Amino acid sequence: MKFVDEARIKVDAGDGGNGCVSFRREKYVPKGGPDGGDGGDGGSVYLQGNTGLNTLADFRFQRAYRAERGTNGMGANCTGKSGEDLIVQVPVGTLVHDADTGEMIGDVVKEGQRLLVAKGGFHGLGNARFKSSTNRTPYQSKPGTPGEVRDLLLELNVLADVGLLGLPNAGKSTLITVVSNARPKVADYPFTTLHPNLGVVSPAPHQSFVIADIPGVIEGAAEGVGLGIQFLKHLSRTRLLLHLVDMAPLDGHDPANDVNTIVNELGKFSDAREGSELASRERWLVLNKLDLLPADERNARCEAIETALSGKSGGAERVYRISAAQREGTEALMYDILNYLDEQARLAAEADTQI
Repeated sequence: MKFVDEARIKVDAGDGGNGCVSFRREKYVPKGGPDGGDGGDGGSVYLQGNTGLNTLADFRFQRAYRAERGTNGMGANCTGKSGEDLIVQVPVGTLVHDADTGEMIGDVVKEGQRLLVAKGGFHGLGNARFKSSTNRTPYQSKPGTPGEVRDLLLELNVLADVGLLGLPNAGKSTLITVVSNARPKVADYPFTTLHPNLGVVSPAPHQSFVIADIPGVIEGAAEGVGLGIQFLKHLSRTRLLLHLVDMAPLDGHDPANDVNTIVNELGKFSDAREGSELASRERWLVLNKLDLLPADERNARCEAIETALSGKSGGAERVYRISAAQREGTEALMYDILNYLDEQARLAAEADTQI
């Protein structure tokens, strides 16, 4: 199924039921008085996180969602039934915006989490509510209020701990296939990855993390070239970026230029999206496909690239040398990632404790 990461839907909460005007009529009970009951509340619309979903594709076919209306009040002080709430299942990681105002309504980030997106109408009041010592036969009642109606823009940002980044054919899909159970398409031509893929990596028993592979980013992506820029937002939730570099490009171009291309596109993406910190996120450089280089040239080639990047590897915090296809260096890399994520979680917990 085609990956869909944006959708626009309309949600319509139920109206509140109207109050009833009624008077008690019973034998031997003269002037029984008002007994009109209240209406029922209208049903609300909620979005609920579901880890079993990974795209917004279902919203291509159904775009309107309506909750149940509250029923009207009745005589004998009978209150109308409240309308049933409508629960709409969405993938975990869904951002919800008001399509008309652009206001962010909420973010569904956990399994089972519910987000109220349209509040049901309040029930109307029956005439029994209006009786008093000076108004013993009230004929007034109140209708129920209408439920909220909203146009929503849903935007899916996949939830992953680690994001794979790089030009097309850098070996991202091969790496995620080797280290996890994910099985994205792998081929020897560019743009084999057309949508994000998630894989669970378990370097040690009972310890795991989620890794995301997105389509390759090319030069000019920030201006709409290629596929990757529309999926870079999926890396915004990650805690670590793995920047893969093809060390044996078929056209013989300089891998150091590839690194700078990605760094520049990250900067443009962050500048274009207010509040984005993707360009400053922790990033490790992974020099891949070393198996395609002559054994006596590998170290020299890697050192030359690191030197060309001013010893800082394009701003990367660490540099690794691997061959994903041959599984060389991948196990050590995954263990280091696990240790890094554990350390970040520990620091975050300490910070929360101090607050």
